[in-house]
Amino acid sequence: MLVLSRVVGELISIGDDISLRVLSVNGSSVRFGVEAPQNVHVHRSEVYDRIKRKEGVQKVR
Repeated sequence: MLVLSRVVGELISIGDDISLRVLSVNGSSVRFGVEAPQNVHVHRSEVYDRIKRKEGVQKVR
């Protein structure tokens, strides 16, 4: 796992098309802005897990 340190306003680039910007830090909470092509789906992990569970249930039916 790559671990990076950034301050508010700085970017992290992932490949050529995806950027994460640190928008704010409040205690242990960090807000990111994500810029990515429309065909790249971006979800919080708990939402992604829920989507994957639903897809698994639909495949069984």
